[in-house]
Amino acid sequence: MLEAISLGCRRGERKLFSELSLSLNSGQLLHVQGTNGSGKTSLLRILAGLSRQDAGKIFWNNADIHTMYDEYASSLLYLGHQPAVKDDLTVTENLLVSAQIGGVNPTSDALKSAIEIVGLSRQANLPARALSQGQRRRLALARLWLGHKPLWILDEPFTALDVEATTLLEARLDAHLAIGGMVVLTTHQSPSITESYLCVLRLEP
Repeated sequence: MLEAISLGCRRGERKLFSELSLSLNSGQLLHVQGTNGSGKTSLLRILAGLSRQDAGKIFWNNADIHTMYDEYASSLLYLGHQPAVKDDLTVTENLLVSAQIGGVNPTSDALKSAIEIVGLSRQANLPARALSQGQRRRLALARLWLGHKPLWILDEPFTALDVEATTLLEARLDAHLAIGGMVVLTTHQSPSITESYLCVLRLEP
């Protein structure tokens, strides 16, 4: 269970949100909505433990995440708004490094399978600088097929994806939720996710 109580966040003199509370249980997806500048990315980074809130607390299985961050981080997969792809590394090298940073040590077969699933087999040995924006996003999302972390926090994962890749990602999210996984995401579109999994939180500027 992920729970946040009375969160507050400021950026400079501007208050993004205050007294924000939420809870997420196994098999639920929280769709964080709001206009640009409403604090969506800030909230996701706070929930991931990458930024500190100005008020409130966040609990993972009833423990404050900042008192057991290593354990929390090992249960979490965070993908930011930018693909975080290194141009000088190949597709395979990028996926391996990003997985290892997240605490996953995939086999070569697992890497090959994830790359094939996201449609980048032909580019597997190319440097990432040769990829289009959509392909770079597919590469970042390939981590969703490596290992199993119960909580996914995804910032605009549908950005730059074509229809085929969007359908693929929606199916992966549904599969993760069906086995009890949890997802927090932001997106400007309405993902086609099984209704029983879906919760919505709207931030107002």
